[in-house]
Amino acid sequence: MKANHESLVVGNGLLLRSDFHTLFDAGYLTIDTDFRLLVSKRLKEEFSNGRHYYEHHGTRVPNLPTRTDLLPSRAAIDWRNSGWSG
Repeated sequence: MKANHESLVVGNGLLLRSDFHTLFDAGYLTIDTDFRLLVSKRLKEEFSNGRHYYEHHGTRVPNLPTRTDLLPSRAAIDWRNSGWSG
C-alpha cells in the first residue's frame, strides 16, 4: 500500500490508547481544537453502552507534547470534525 505523504506529518498524528483509537477511527470519538475528547452519543444509541468512555468526555487528551509545533494541527482537527456527528 502506498503511503499518503500528507498523513506522515507530525501535526496529523495523535497518540491514543488502542480502544480510543478504534473509536476515533470509527467516528465515535474525536477531539476538539482545545484537545478535549468528545464522545458521540451514537455510541450509546447504537450499542447501549459506552459509560466508561463518557467519563472521559470533555477531558483534555493526556500526554500532549509540550512543544507547540508538535501538537496536532488545528486545521487537521477541523477537517476531521467537519462531518462528525456527535
